[in-house]
Amino acid sequence: MSASKLVKPAVEHKESYLEALKEFQDEGRYTFLDIKDVESSFEDFIHKLNEGKKHLHKPYADWVEPVPETVLWLVKDGAFIGTLNIRHRLNWHLEKWGGHINFVVRPSMRGKGFAKKILQKGMPFVCYLGIERALITIDPKDEVGRHVVEFCGGQFDDETPETDQFPARRRYWLDCS
Repeated sequence: MSASKLVKPAVEHKESYLEALKEFQDEGRYTFLDIKDVESSFEDFIHKLNEGKKHLHKPYADWVEPVPETVLWLVKDGAFIGTLNIRHRLNWHLEKWGGHINFVVRPSMRGKGFAKKILQKGMPFVCYLGIERALITIDPKDEVGRHVVEFCGGQFDDETPETDQFPARRRYWLDCS
């Protein structure tokens, strides 16, 4: 059994990624992605992820400024476990509700320490991009996420209130220096 590692999205993880996408959609995430479309054009999907042209989060409205983003997958023994998104800079929206870093572990692999691993293994990539302080935002009800971020050194800053368009978020900063 090998150690988990962060890699660029790759075709070799197609089957386990599609299984994970089904798990995510069963819990209401990534419902904007059509599994059949992703499956039939998986190479193109991977190419767009690696170019920063396809994002694995809810599409933003036209008025939200897009930012460069690096997508990495946590894999173990050739199987997809989770995704780490690193935004290279913040826009006004990400400063409040998104942050530099977003991570998610597939439902069937939760509770096994992979959320901590994905964040810990991702920090060198964040540093490499020149981000000195990285913002992570989480749902105030997400106790597991809070624990992971605090375990990895995240310092609580504040909580944004819920608005008509956006949910409340707890904002944490990670020192990358």
